[in-house]
Amino acid sequence: MGPSHMRQKDLLAEPTWPKRPKRLPKSHFRHERRRVASKEMGGAAVAVLAAAATRQNRAPLASLLTRVVRGLHDASVVAAAAEEDKAGAGSRRRRRRSSSSLLLGPDFLDTWDLPPRAASRTPPPQDGGADYGYTATIIDGKSIAEDIRLHIAEEVRQMKSAVGHVPGLAVVLVGDRRDSESYVRYKTKGCEEVGIKSLLAKLPGNCTEDEVMDSVSRFNEDPSVHGILVQLPLPQHMDEERILSAISLEKDVDGFHPLNVGNLALRSRKPLFLPCAAKACIELLLQSGIELMGKHVTVIGRSKVVGLPTSLLLQRHHATVSVIHAFTTNPEAIARESDIVISAAGVANLVRGSWLKQGAVVIDVGTNPIEVKTVVFYCTFAQ
Repeated sequence: MGPSHMRQKDLLAEPTWPKRPKRLPKSHFRHERRRVASKEMGGAAVAVLAAAATRQNRAPLASLLTRVVRGLHDASVVAAAAEEDKAGAGSRRRRRRSSSSLLLGPDFLDTWDLPPRAASRTPPPQDGGADYGYTATIIDGKSIAEDIRLHIAEEVRQMKSAVGHVPGLAVVLVGDRRDSESYVRYKTKGCEEVGIKSLLAKLPGNCTEDEVMDSVSRFNEDPSVHGILVQLPLPQHMDEERILSAISLEKDVDGFHPLNVGNLALRSRKPLFLPCAAKACIELLLQSGIELMGKHVTVIGRSKVVGLPTSLLLQRHHATVSVIHAFTTNPEAIARESDIVISAAGVANLVRGSWLKQGAVVIDVGTNPIEVKTVVFYCTFAQ
């Protein structure tokens, strides 16, 4: 029977399927959530929802009521969120910006507290740290360096015979620091011994940053220069990161370019160059037959020149690395537990015999001028 033959009573009859409950507006649920967030929400939220359920079909709101009741124990968290709403969106944005800036931590300089002069001359107690009666084995760095130089000199001769060119190393020296000038002299002398061409750009300490950048740019464009070193540290009025980043990546033989440092930190990557001081420390240990895998190694100092790259390189050798800096609590106890100690703090008389356990391997990086009336020689303890 078609619709035209249906009786008026049939058209007005109730349908046989269940009625669809009236859909509550979203504002209703927002209102209920705010009531839950309030301090008096305890039974009020349940009562409001129960009343709404009696007015409407109970089935659609049953699951919602259950969820609200189960969430009552989180009232304190919801109340805190409500307080944030009162503070306003601008306040939340400020907190987010502040939090992300704190992730990198404060930028403090390492200022070491030196031991008193009397304490530096006093030998450590026999029951703590290294035993001075223990026979030490000296790591002969000079003989290792000599073997390396002989090998490099042979490679340079082969290169000159094959292509008619030799490698070129350029150094940028700013200022008149005695330690920097000493390092540059060693580098120049080393180049002469193995047949590498060396160039030096020496600038006064009061020169501008742009003048240093110009020197770097000239060496970048010079095809006879294959490696560029900017002797650190630079004067305080200069941006070291900007200058180091200006060095061509393929000429960054110091390994300080951000990409080289990043590749060193990632074990799956290989940097083009390794920082020379860190490489020298590992070379000394490997040439001396000292096992690194699984050993506890403490690096004292975290500079980007020595400490940081040394700790990263040690981790590539699967050593367990501790880094001591000027803000470390009880550094002596940490060093005394170590199998290998590498001191790269640039501070004389910082590490004493009481810092070392018997049989520890010790490498002291750096040169520090010391004024003494009586010359006393102390040897470092090695395996």
